[in-house]
Amino acid sequence: MLDNAAIAELLSREAEQASEPLRRAFLRAARKAFLWDHEAYDLLAAGKSLTELEGIGPFLDRKIREWFESHPTHLCAPEIRDEFLTLTRARRLLFDHPNFPKTLQGDLHAHTCWSDGTGTVAEMATAARDRGYRYLAITDHTKALKIARGLNEEQLLDQGKEIGAINVVLAEKAVDLVILRSAEVNLTPLGQADLGPAALSGLDLVIGSFHSALRRSEDQTERYLAALRNPAIHILGHPQGRIFNHRQGLLADWPRVFAEAARLDKAVEIDAYPDRQDLKLSLLRLALKEGARISLGTDAHHPEQLAFMDFALATALLAGYQKDRILNFMSIQELKKWFSDLKAGQFRLH
Repeated sequence: MLDNAAIAELLSREAEQASEPLRRAFLRAARKAFLWDHEAYDLLAAGKSLTELEGIGPFLDRKIREWFESHPTHLCAPEIRDEFLTLTRARRLLFDHPNFPKTLQGDLHAHTCWSDGTGTVAEMATAARDRGYRYLAITDHTKALKIARGLNEEQLLDQGKEIGAINVVLAEKAVDLVILRSAEVNLTPLGQADLGPAALSGLDLVIGSFHSALRRSEDQTERYLAALRNPAIHILGHPQGRIFNHRQGLLADWPRVFAEAARLDKAVEIDAYPDRQDLKLSLLRLALKEGARISLGTDAHHPEQLAFMDFALATALLAGYQKDRILNFMSIQELKKWFSDLKAGQFRLH
C-alpha cells in the first residue's frame, strides 16, 4: 500500500524526467503531500477523488491511481528526500502516544511581519493562546539576512517594546501566556552572529542559524563548534540546513558537535517546518546519545503554521527523547532559569 511518503517520492522521480510546466506540478505536489490531512489510499477506498488533496489535479489523480494499480517497488528515497515525516504519519504516532504531547509549554521559533512572516506579533500570540501555550518565542531574522527583511539593532529594540506592551495586555486579561523577546540571528560560515553582544544581551532567547554557504561538501564541524561557543547563542537552529528535494545539508562530525552542545548545555533544534524537518531522525538519535538538549520550533511564518509542531513532536518521539531533555516541556520559570544560567556564563568555555 502506497502511503503519502511513497507518493511524494514517486512524484519527485517523475519531476526528474518531466519538462516544464509539468515538472513544476510534480514538484509542487510532492511537497504538498507532506501536509495532506488524509492518506491517499483512504480517499481511494472511500471512492473519493484525489483532487481533494492540495496540489492534485485530474492529471495527477490519474497518475497516482496508476501507481496504486502497478504497485511500484524499490522506493528508497535518496538522502535529499530521506527521513521526512508526513503529517498523517506524525499524527498517527502522536495518537498512539497521547501522553507525549501533553504538557508541551510552547513554541520556540516563530516569525512575524517584522521580518518575513505574514502575521503580527498579536496574531501569533492569539494563535499560541488558542493552542494552550504558556510561551511563544518571536524569533525574527536579523539584519544580515536582507532577503528576509532582517531586523537591525534599532528595529529589534522597537519590536521589543511592542512585545512588552502585548505582554502587559495579556497579563491584564489574565492570559497565562508570555511572548519571549527573541531573535534568529544570522551566523556567518565562521559561526559569528550578525548582531553584537549589546543588541543580543537584552533578549530572552537567541537562536543562531546558518543561511549561507549551505552547499559546501567539505566537513563543517568547526563552524558548528564556533557557533555553539558564541556566548550569545542558546539554540542552534535548523542545524543541518537541509530542504526537501532542494538541498541535502551540511556535513560535520555530528557526535562531536552534539557532545559540545551537551557540554555547554545549549540546545540543537528540530525545525518542524515540513520542508526542513531538521534535525532529521538519524542525527537526532546521535544528539540523544551525546546527551544534547533539543528545542522544538515550528519556524512558523503565519499563525496557522504553529500547527507544524506535530512534525517536531513526532520526530522527537521516534528518536526516543524524554521530556526532561526538551526545552519546550520546561515551565516558563525553568526556561528563564536556563536562559539566565547561560547568560551568566555558567557553561562557557574556561
